[in-house]
Amino acid sequence: MKIDPKSTADLSAQIATAIRDEIIAGRLIVDARLPSEAELSEQFEVSRPTVREALKRLAAQSLIRTQRGATGGAFVNRLSFPEAYAQQITTSTLLLSMNDVSFETACEARFALERSCADLTAQRCSADHLAAMRAEIHRQSQPGLTDEAFCASDVAFHRALVDGADNPVLSYQLAGAVEAMQPLMNMITFSARDRARIVALHERIASAVEAQNGAAVSDGLTALEQETQTLGRSLFQEKF
Repeated sequence: MKIDPKSTADLSAQIATAIRDEIIAGRLIVDARLPSEAELSEQFEVSRPTVREALKRLAAQSLIRTQRGATGGAFVNRLSFPEAYAQQITTSTLLLSMNDVSFETACEARFALERSCADLTAQRCSADHLAAMRAEIHRQSQPGLTDEAFCASDVAFHRALVDGADNPVLSYQLAGAVEAMQPLMNMITFSARDRARIVALHERIASAVEAQNGAAVSDGLTALEQETQTLGRSLFQEKF
């Protein structure tokens, strides 16, 4: 593991990247103990506080864990898909907020990604995931439900739909689409949405899942996309 002392990049970031690359390459395996702070300090020719900061960066990414005591130290962590969801959501949220991504583009991407789960969800959706979808539809139908609660339920419905595909890689990849893009679209359209129409489309999708009809699930998502796109265009026209 090496760093470039002449680089303008932060030294702790370089060290963290070097260790991360070793983990990704498989040269540092799960549960392997990293060299001590003193050893890493000597190896990279930096101060121990710099090494300590690098280890904090890796721990924040859930790539390592630290243990105290005589047998303690820093160890390579086994990163799970659920643990990585938060990073995916944060990255997606930042990308959308920091770049000029139109509502139409975000909406198109968000539903195209979710439709990729349609067939698998229709084939594999468990009773628990279907029950979760039905529970959110029931919640959305309640009179007096706040806009915030309706939007949260909307996200939960789509989260259950995606997770119903029973594929952790898909669930991870779609975490940003469902929990970053969906709230963004909800923030823009919540005040003008026809809740009854949304609930009816959710019911259509859930019924298609229950019937194990992947094409109908996809069609329901397409109808929901068209509803969202139309609403978004009308709102932007009113605004400008």
